[in-house]
Amino acid sequence: MGEIKVGDKLPLFGAKDQNGNDFYIASVLGKKVLVIYFYPKDDTPGCTKQACFFRDQYEEFTDLGVAVIGISGDSVKSHKKFAEEYKLPFTLLADEDKSLRKLFGVSTNLLGLLPGRVTYVVDKEGIVRMVFDSMNAENHFSKTIEQVKKLL
Repeated sequence: MGEIKVGDKLPLFGAKDQNGNDFYIASVLGKKVLVIYFYPKDDTPGCTKQACFFRDQYEEFTDLGVAVIGISGDSVKSHKKFAEEYKLPFTLLADEDKSLRKLFGVSTNLLGLLPGRVTYVVDKEGIVRMVFDSMNAENHFSKTIEQVKKLL
């Protein structure tokens, strides 16, 4: 599949979450607005800042009926440690084989060495309404909030 763009229907996918449980997007698709974000690596400065932003906004998101899902190539064990250390209340999916990254068309940056950072906002009908690609984690914050509020 190519790169997922605004207006595309979100593909169905599944992966292991930070607790080692199987997570399928179909369990939330059509029920909630989704914020799905790909990030390079657990416990690095930008990724930690981004995860803590979603943690700090989590109550507001859940009150609005929004589900937050973070995805990186780290292992379930790494995600569990990251989630516990920073008290992350949302789902983190392990994409060790990079199949989700390929499914979404999330490219690598920095001479192909660093996995890309892309945030998607998906409406309740499963249509992608925002794709924001920037290695600067902080650039994602206001864009995500702004787009989520437009869909409610």
